Amino acid sequence: MNIKQLADNFVMNTYSRFPLTFVDAKGVCLYDENGKEYLDFTSGIAVNALGYSNEAVLNAAKEQMEKFFHTSNLYYTEPMAKLAQKLVEKTCFDKVFYANSGAEANEAAFKLARKYGYLNKNGASKIISMKNSFHGRTLATVTLTGQEKYQKGFSPLVENVLYATFNNIESVKELISDDVCAIFVEPIQGEGGLLPAKPEFLKELRQICDDNNILLIFDEVQTGVGRTGKLYCYQNYDVEPDILTSAKALGCGMPIGAMMAKDFVANAFEPGNHASTFGGNPVACACANALIDEFDEKDILSNVNEVGVYLIEQLKTINSPNIKDIRGLGLMVGIELNTEVKDVVIKCMEKGLLVINAGAKVIRFVPPLVITKADVDKAISILKEVI
Repeated sequence: MNIKQLADNFVMNTYSRFPLTFVDAKGVCLYDENGKEYLDFTSGIAVNALGYSNEAVLNAAKEQMEKFFHTSNLYYTEPMAKLAQKLVEKTCFDKVFYANSGAEANEAAFKLARKYGYLNKNGASKIISMKNSFHGRTLATVTLTGQEKYQKGFSPLVENVLYATFNNIESVKELISDDVCAIFVEPIQGEGGLLPAKPEFLKELRQICDDNNILLIFDEVQTGVGRTGKLYCYQNYDVEPDILTSAKALGCGMPIGAMMAKDFVANAFEPGNHASTFGGNPVACACANALIDEFDEKDILSNVNEVGVYLIEQLKTINSPNIKDIRGLGLMVGIELNTEVKDVVIKCMEKGLLVINAGAKVIRFVPPLVITKADVDKAISILKEVI
């Protein structure tokens, strides 16, 4: 049996996989079992921030693996301590909790918000999320996800989660009560179609939270770690959340998640309130440390901003009545079509360009943050031919 047959026979059917088997990668390209090259504008769904085989990340992983792969969180390790220091010094937060994924980071934020409400708001436990959002697939995070298609078949969901309309502050105000402990929001809705929050919407959310002792939580699992041209997207909006969740690109391909919080919130957690066996894994943290160092040494964010603008400019040169909108920030960009994009994704793949959808009608571009204008030109050439 080939690799596809093995997987189809023995791996649980939870993904609609494309009929591609990758065996190698270098730079911003993947290679299938036949040696065909694919320009990767998905980067593992916004994960491989530095592309493939980045020397600094490889060396950091190798150095740590030669020491040890894992030890319990009952002890201290240098990689997790240094990474927490870097994250705190580069953001507005004071403490870090480590997990293994975005869903786990959001689950931790959910629990921390509830514990804060229990201690500081007479047991307030309601959390407001946004319609059309996506926060994960655990029971709590799929409840936070404001899309029924992800929730179908998993009822009863977690209680006391309410849904407002994204970018509609009045819909939020209608849900505010003494029982609300937190508001969850993505600064750019990713799976919901690459929809950026309006600056005034986030500013008004911050004011509502300040006025009502409610925590503001930003899900930056996809928008974080340089994707939008700042280390974290909230820095584009000049609005500070109380809790922020991060994952995807943080480990540059190694599984890691982080939930960051300001001290007045973080102090609600005590030993035993929450934990993760592999959270803060030394190898994953070593890779994340190397990633942040590469950001500083090679000014990756400047590349994100410059090439991101260029990508949008070049997308606008595609002359097609089927294009409804082009939007995004940094290297998180989407094209909304008047029709479903599945066939476009497949035809691009056949021509050696990997893109993915964000909803039924949006093509999502989340390439490695190290792509060049030449890479954009190649992608645009294929897109023009397909669209």
